[in-house]
Amino acid sequence: MPTLKDQLRTDLTAAMKARDETRTRTLRMALTAITNQEVSGDAAHDLTDEEITKILTREAKRRREAATAFAEAGRGDQAEAERAEEEVLTGYLPAQLSDDELAALVAAAIAETGASGPAGMGQVMKVVTPRVAGRADGSRVAAMVRSRLAG
Repeated sequence: MPTLKDQLRTDLTAAMKARDETRTRTLRMALTAITNQEVSGDAAHDLTDEEITKILTREAKRRREAATAFAEAGRGDQAEAERAEEEVLTGYLPAQLSDDELAALVAAAIAETGASGPAGMGQVMKVVTPRVAGRADGSRVAAMVRSRLAG
């Protein structure tokens, strides 16, 4: 079974042959971010698919934030380019959790930890974060946990 990195490389080659500039640019950027992470630290190492998913999630979030900033600055063309790059990256990420699915995971984590009130947020986040790994934005998870613990 090919790894996520192999899939990105294969798709990059296909995008280059198809002359798809947005996809080519985005996949090159993603592979560069992965390579930079692999060679950082004391010794070079290959990343797991899970680590690559975290990098792609981070890059997609950067594109989403940049698109918002460009849109607010009145640069619609640049915002649209950022959204297109985010869309390419999102295609390699696991499907996002629905609100109901996320609520069920948060409720289970609260029951498991026995947390109550805002002071228990750290405990709940520690349990629920690995369970949602890449399938929900951290701020969305935190907001859900906060609202459940508040009332």
